Amino acid sequence: MASSSFTSLLIVLSISCCIFYSTSAARDLPPKTNTEFMKTSCSATRYPKLCLTSLASQATAIQTSPKLMAAAALSVTLSSAKSTSTMMLSLSHSHGMKPREVAAMRDCVEVLSDSVDELQRSISEMANFKSSDFEMMISDVQTWVSAALTDESTCTDGFAGNGLNGNLKTVVRGKIVNIAQLTSNALALINRYASVHG
Repeated sequence: MASSSFTSLLIVLSISCCIFYSTSAARDLPPKTNTEFMKTSCSATRYPKLCLTSLASQATAIQTSPKLMAAAALSVTLSSAKSTSTMMLSLSHSHGMKPREVAAMRDCVEVLSDSVDELQRSISEMANFKSSDFEMMISDVQTWVSAALTDESTCTDGFAGNGLNGNLKTVVRGKIVNIAQLTSNALALINRYASVHG
């Protein structure tokens, strides 16, 4: 019984993720200039489609600002990392999990917590920097976002190999890959902002 309710929870979580992105993308259609700017900016990322869908609802606020685009990407990534971390913590207390699964989940929660801290520091740094310190600020932000990406990869490593629940592995890896792709996009947009500013 515990196993089937656990599987149901995993299915609900994976479906809710897809619904979130499709509804947020359709919420409001921005003016054409903003849309063109977003398309051009997102084309510089490794995952342009995800870039567009994850930031579509913020196009009006972003307008045509590379800084606001990078900040919005960081914010979306942080929000996704936080919700996934909470989900993982909750799942790690589920009944019917093997000790190795529980250990992998807890390790993942720990590195995701580091990732959340690094993303928060990046957002704070970008919000408070002074023009004279741009080089140092952008270097710090690039370092922290790169570290967050490394943490997320470490999490997926814990779910590699055999001996893990197939559904659990699929859902967790799917969630972490999504965060890693968002983080990668945020880093590309930060690099783009740095090159435009320079």
